[in-house]
Amino acid sequence: MELILWRHAEAEDGFPDSARQLTGKGLDQAKRMADWLKPKLPENTRIIVSPARRTQQTAMALQSDFVTENALGPGASAHAVLAVAGWPAAGGAVVIVGHQPTLGEIVSYLIPVIPAGLRVKRGSVLWIRDEEKDGTIESKLHAVIYPEML
Repeated sequence: MELILWRHAEAEDGFPDSARQLTGKGLDQAKRMADWLKPKLPENTRIIVSPARRTQQTAMALQSDFVTENALGPGASAHAVLAVAGWPAAGGAVVIVGHQPTLGEIVSYLIPVIPAGLRVKRGSVLWIRDEEKDGTIESKLHAVIYPEML
C-alpha cells in the first residue's frame, strides 16, 4: 500500500477554523504540488480529505474526485486517519489531505526512526510505501516534497 500525506497549503488566519481559506500563496502552493503529484499517482488512487475549507481547496487543485471524511478534521488522531485510509490492508494508494500535527504523528508512528514531533510544512507531501522485507512489511519514506522545491 502507498500512503500519500498532503498537508493543506498556506491558509488565512481566522475563525471559525474550519472556514479558513487558502491565501493566494496557498493556492499557488496547492497548484504546484498537484501538478507534480497528479502524473505520479497510481491508477485508482483514493483521495480522502478533511472537511476543513483549506484542505478542500488544496485537494481541488488535483482536479480529481475525492471523498470528504469528518474523521480527518483538525485534531484527528493518527490512528483514526490510518483507519480511514485502511492502512496497511487496503492495498493500492491513498492520498490523505489533512492537518498538522496529525500528519507528522502518522509519519513518526509508521517510521519509528523519525522522531516524534515531526513538523510537516504547509503544502508538503510525504509519500510512504509499505514494502516486504524478509517476510515482514516495513513502511518506508518514498518521497518528501515541499512546494518550494517545485
